[in-house]
Amino acid sequence: QVQLVESGGGLAQPGGSLRLSCVVSGGTGSSIYSMGWFRQAPGKEREFVADIDWRGTLTQYADSVKGRFTISRENDNNTMYLQMNSLKPEDTAVYYCAGRMGRLSIGHMDYNYWGQGTLVTVSS
Repeated sequence: QVQLVESGGGLAQPGGSLRLSCVVSGGTGSSIYSMGWFRQAPGKEREFVADIDWRGTLTQYADSVKGRFTISRENDNNTMYLQMNSLKPEDTAVYYCAGRMGRLSIGHMDYNYWGQGTLVTVSS
């Protein structure tokens, strides 16, 4: 059974930085999964943030985070990261990591495995 566990959320000031981590365990060949980050703010739909292929060479970003967030992964450690810089109050949300077999996808319905979420709050 594949499990994803996020960490690294918390409170940051506008303009600040946080780094989220997602550790993958269980299953077979964890490194073959495409991985993604999604977020959900109160009263809003879950939205795509970024995703990365199993090699770590192909990435996609939502326009709202492009240039500020960086997704990466270390397959040797079964860990994916989201470096978030220049944070804005509108980045406040619960952030979820997700995994799927196959190619990159910005659709949350395409992902089979989800973490429990980690809260990011951006406020002064």
